[in-house]
Amino acid sequence: MIWFLLFLLVTACGWAARAALHGTAPWRIAAQRASPEPEDEAPFDPRHMPEPPVLEAAPVQMLDCARALRRLRELELDLDVRAQDERREDPAHERIVAAALAAIGDPAAQRHYFPRRPNLLPELIRAINDESVSVRRLVAIVARDPALVGSLLKVANSSFYRVTPQPIETVERAIVVLGTEGLRSVMAAALMQPIYRTSGTGGPAHFPELVWEHAVRSAHAAIPHAALVARVNPFAAELLCLVSGLAEIVLFRAVLEHCPPSLARADVDPLVIASILESHAARFAWHIGADWRLSEDMLAALEEQMAWSEPATPLGRSLRFARGAGALAVLHTHSIINAESVRASLATSGLSPAHLESMLMRLLRQHEDPRTRNDPVPVRPDPSRGIRPPASS
Repeated sequence: MIWFLLFLLVTACGWAARAALHGTAPWRIAAQRASPEPEDEAPFDPRHMPEPPVLEAAPVQMLDCARALRRLRELELDLDVRAQDERREDPAHERIVAAALAAIGDPAAQRHYFPRRPNLLPELIRAINDESVSVRRLVAIVARDPALVGSLLKVANSSFYRVTPQPIETVERAIVVLGTEGLRSVMAAALMQPIYRTSGTGGPAHFPELVWEHAVRSAHAAIPHAALVARVNPFAAELLCLVSGLAEIVLFRAVLEHCPPSLARADVDPLVIASILESHAARFAWHIGADWRLSEDMLAALEEQMAWSEPATPLGRSLRFARGAGALAVLHTHSIINAESVRASLATSGLSPAHLESMLMRLLRQHEDPRTRNDPVPVRPDPSRGIRPPASS
């Protein structure tokens, strides 16, 4: 009896194991009856996958020089484009602009607004134009003015010029780091930088800073174009960019002092300022250049900027190109246009692709206004070269 019971138990275990192996266990059979057999699925076909969303690229804007400068003016003066177009058609606006121009008068009559020509400018221009003059001679010229040394080192240590983590503390160090051409650019900017100050003049607070940034970026665009495309003196083109920006500051101050505010505003209407800058800034630049006794070629290039027709002289073309390129760079750094728009707008500059990319790398670099720096740059005395610490201002 016992052997018979063991035989039945072993037989039952064997059938249970077989059912489990073949998926026919009672509990599995019940589950299969409860849920019907799934239908055979079609093989995976990637063609049936949904299309991924297409990300739209940032629009590329083609801006010529005139449009770039107008967009820059809107940024400088906080102008609303739509309101600007509507108010330009208002006859009252034309009367206000005419009255403002009558108050300002001829630029020659506003000579007291012109900044005094930097004392070292004529000698520095002659030295830079003379290829036989060494860099040490240039440094010796600048070293005669301790305040200029301080301005030079401030500009050289700004983010736009500085190329190494270590600060530039002496003019000799600037020679090593910046090289001859770089040092000339820094000298030109440092020479002009103090007379760009317009604190306390009223009006849009960031106008002087943006004009200074535009002038510096334009000066850097002028260098490769003048040297490689126009085949003219790069320093002359660079200096004219700074003078053009300076004329805008001078005219800006004259408008604020001569024009009464409108009834609806406590300050002079920015649209009035924009209209006067558009029509008279180039003329003021020419008068400043004449007052500073710049060369005939430089004055001719400034005169050509008074009309939007293509300049006839190579220096005038370099100045026109540089100011447009500088405006595009400022618009880019303030996130108004993208880098591709700058590149596309300058594609017909005449520069080779390699030179254009090299210029854009410098042109689109982050700019820091050295006038806003509060930390003084230490200058190590060097009696052998007559370079002393700058006088405290």
